[in-house]
Amino acid sequence: MPRPVPRRGPRRKAPSWKPRLVLAASAAVLLLLAWAAIARGLAPASNTSLTRFDAIIVLGSPADSDGNPTPTQLARVTEAVHEYQRGVAPRLILTGGPAHNRFVEAQVMARSAEAQGIPPSAVLIEPEAKDTIQNACYSLRILRAHGWHTAEVISSPSHLPRAALIFQKLPLAWRTHPAPPIAPESPAYHTALSTVELLKTARYLTWSRWMETCEP
Repeated sequence: MPRPVPRRGPRRKAPSWKPRLVLAASAAVLLLLAWAAIARGLAPASNTSLTRFDAIIVLGSPADSDGNPTPTQLARVTEAVHEYQRGVAPRLILTGGPAHNRFVEAQVMARSAEAQGIPPSAVLIEPEAKDTIQNACYSLRILRAHGWHTAEVISSPSHLPRAALIFQKLPLAWRTHPAPPIAPESPAYHTALSTVELLKTARYLTWSRWMETCEP
């Protein structure tokens, strides 16, 4: 009599590599965001104890589609005007090119500053920078060209930690100063700003600071 053929159990499927890849990628993203959050939390607010500076650097923000200052841009300029009036520095360096539309951010900010009483002789325009690294680098060029060595850096609170990570690489005595919003921000808007800045900080840590070079 022929021997009975033993029954085989159902074949086990080989584990797919795709779920593992997704898990690994998700873990890498979470680690990167955690790194960015820690870097932002540890970012210095200054590298000097000075309270008076050669210039106030106002970091750019896009104008609206008609070339008018947005609330963010106006908040930064207004705070710079207040600091100028307090005697923190005798001049403003307004930095920002046409990064997001055809309007030069520094020129729009200059009009706002002069409308608030800043004399044109105290306003210097840097009209080429397309991002924060270039804001810092090109502003330092202006400072060096005039023999200046110190600056207060003004921007939105959510932007300043990333800006500080950039400015700490420069041979400059500086401190940051936040520009409070013109009007109260909703929690959703504040969360959106913080998320965008977290992502930009992650990009800076992993890409921009290595790939985007600028000689002051």
